[in-house]
Amino acid sequence: MSTTTAETPAPVAEQRSAEAPRRARRRGENSLAGSLASHGVLVVASLIALFPIAWLVYLSLGPDKDDYLHPGGIWDKMTFANYSFVLQHTEFLDWLKSSLIVTLGTTAIGVLIAATTGYAVSRMRFPGYKKFMWVLLVTQMFPVAVLMVPMYQILSDLQLIDNYLGLILVYCTTVIPYSAWLLKGYFDTIPFEIDEAGRVDGLTPFGTFFRLVLPLAKPGLAVAAFYNFLTAFSEVAFASTFMLSDDKYTLAVGLQSFVSEHDAQRNLMAATAVLIAIPAAAFFYLVQKNLVTGLTAGGTKG
Repeated sequence: MSTTTAETPAPVAEQRSAEAPRRARRRGENSLAGSLASHGVLVVASLIALFPIAWLVYLSLGPDKDDYLHPGGIWDKMTFANYSFVLQHTEFLDWLKSSLIVTLGTTAIGVLIAATTGYAVSRMRFPGYKKFMWVLLVTQMFPVAVLMVPMYQILSDLQLIDNYLGLILVYCTTVIPYSAWLLKGYFDTIPFEIDEAGRVDGLTPFGTFFRLVLPLAKPGLAVAAFYNFLTAFSEVAFASTFMLSDDKYTLAVGLQSFVSEHDAQRNLMAATAVLIAIPAAAFFYLVQKNLVTGLTAGGTKG
């Protein structure tokens, strides 16, 4: 009696191998079409964001104040004469000095006060601490026009009109409430056991705050510093009201000097705007490592 072995025909084996299930896509892994679509959206969004900046730089290279009306003619006569004129024949360097004094002063004082405030509300349970934070939030609801007259009167009584310190204090009243809220949320993510460990080691509350908590809060401090810097750097209303001397104008106020009732030197204004963006971009570069972490960490409590 003979035994025969049935062999699977080659075409059937190939069909089965072709019908074998493909590798399962991992969770969160995008398909090729989805990846291309997301990258395409990001490219388009980046171009939209960069276009105004590129257009401003392009207009700043036009030698005539009316070149913005026919921008196509700028390409054949590009020049850096506008930048030379702004740096050599205007008060730009004085404006830059004033802006750096006011902006860095606001950033340093604002972050320090906001950090101590946010830490106190996050860690200490004193009577009315919740209402205190709401009061800080309410101060942000008043428009600038309402605050202008009383602030001017206060600064006048203190002889701080046309004074860097007066403008710094005014800006601090604007940036500290929001920064305190921001840092309070970030301090909530830092374990309370760190404070207890500091007290066990004999540190005072200030020692615990400065030596243990602040180093862990660098991302949150970077976000607060960036917000304070941009707010003071770009503000116009308070600076144009409280600073009266031409050499004490900030960059944002000095930029307005290129536009008058009867004339508008838009080519010089564009060149000045490009130069103004350089300090802001440099500050962003310094804090950008901690910026994303600080923006996201305060949203949840660890």
